[in-house]
Amino acid sequence: MKSDEFRKTGYEIVDWISDYMDNVEDYPVKSQVAPGEIYSKLPAMPPLRGESMDTILKDFKKILIPGITHWQSPNFFAYFPANTSGPSILAEMLTSALGTQCMIWETTPAAAELEERVLNWLRDITGLPKQFEGVIQDTASGATLAALITAREKACGFEINEKGFREDNKLRVYCSKQAHSSVEKDVKIAGFGRENLVKIDVDANYAMDSNALLNAIEKDISDGKTPCCVVATIGTTGTTAIDPLKETGEICNRFGIWLHVDAALAGTALILPEFSWMIEGKEYIDSLVFNPHKWMFTNFDCSVYFVRDSETLIKTFEILPEYLKTRTKGEVNDYRDWGIPLGRRFRALKLWFVIRFYGLEGLRDKIRGHITYAGELAEMIKKDRSFELLAPVPLNTVAFRFNPGGLSEKKVNSINEQLNHQLNDTGKIYLTHTSLDGRYTLRMVVGQTNVTIDHVRNAWSLIKEKSAEIKL
Repeated sequence: MKSDEFRKTGYEIVDWISDYMDNVEDYPVKSQVAPGEIYSKLPAMPPLRGESMDTILKDFKKILIPGITHWQSPNFFAYFPANTSGPSILAEMLTSALGTQCMIWETTPAAAELEERVLNWLRDITGLPKQFEGVIQDTASGATLAALITAREKACGFEINEKGFREDNKLRVYCSKQAHSSVEKDVKIAGFGRENLVKIDVDANYAMDSNALLNAIEKDISDGKTPCCVVATIGTTGTTAIDPLKETGEICNRFGIWLHVDAALAGTALILPEFSWMIEGKEYIDSLVFNPHKWMFTNFDCSVYFVRDSETLIKTFEILPEYLKTRTKGEVNDYRDWGIPLGRRFRALKLWFVIRFYGLEGLRDKIRGHITYAGELAEMIKKDRSFELLAPVPLNTVAFRFNPGGLSEKKVNSINEQLNHQLNDTGKIYLTHTSLDGRYTLRMVVGQTNVTIDHVRNAWSLIKEKSAEIKL
């Protein structure tokens, strides 16, 4: 592609992106296409000769856009947000243009040193101890996998890396029953085996029961097993419950167990001084992950992973073939040794753009706003006798259900599932669900970059309208 064609098409794409950001609310939030509909519109074979960018962009708009679920709509209340923002998009464009490979300091010094500085910013503004060092991973799933493997090697004296698992390596991992499914997936990948993941009961607030954790650890030790790692969650997927970090940390410290904290969504709220209570007991943390690509307006993928003992992390993952030897080894951070991939993108650039564009106070204002809006929604639900809150609302996730009374639990579950589908089929909002104590639970997560209280109020009006249409 010649530079003049690139410039012409680039301007057109930037114009389209700008219009999209202005008008994203006009699209159905959840894609309304049927399974296979997009696939059937795509040719069975690629073109023999190159096609013009005009033709390609026309097909992008005509064929693909109807199959897009619009995560950047302020009416997106499903799952957890995967936010972006203007500065993040612009930085990603520069990252793509540079096309730099950031595996070691030598390959792109600016990327390594910017990553170190920006991660130190985040460490300090979230209140983590100064001993922590950070690295950008792809996702919280990948970061938790890195934590589990590091904990595994520390527990076995790095023997498994060298010789593999022995039959008597009975290492155990613990998390709450509300922990993210990635913990179970990572336990399988890291070789522990699913049977060695112990899921701990939760309390009335859906946070891990520290007494149950202690009992499980003591039983495992008496049975000849080795407690290896506890994964505590700050902001569970179902309800954003906060596991009791201090009590959990004291238990881990007592038994010499690695404590990893999954704060994928909620970690962003640590930039608010009033939420520092979430990491009381931080002196016991060995590693922590949170995702700016969820709630800090930095587009996917950008997951920040902090570790107290970087030497153990590096020893776990380091490997040094001849073609990667450099004169600067030991003087700089070669982040290829800080996780699973060798190849690394220049993710720090977009995070740097976002933090500088909004400033710390600007970020805090937006996060506080989202938490306030969720609190207002919770109050509206409490005042309506046909609905009920099913969990506390410590942050920005509201778990609730429609329950007009006089119906069996089975029927209440059925009508809430029906209500969820009817709401999403309107294209006006998008909600997802979870199950709490066998109850079908609607989840409304207030965290999209540009959401306002009006979007929340309009969503609540639609929820009440659609619930009134359900035949009981």
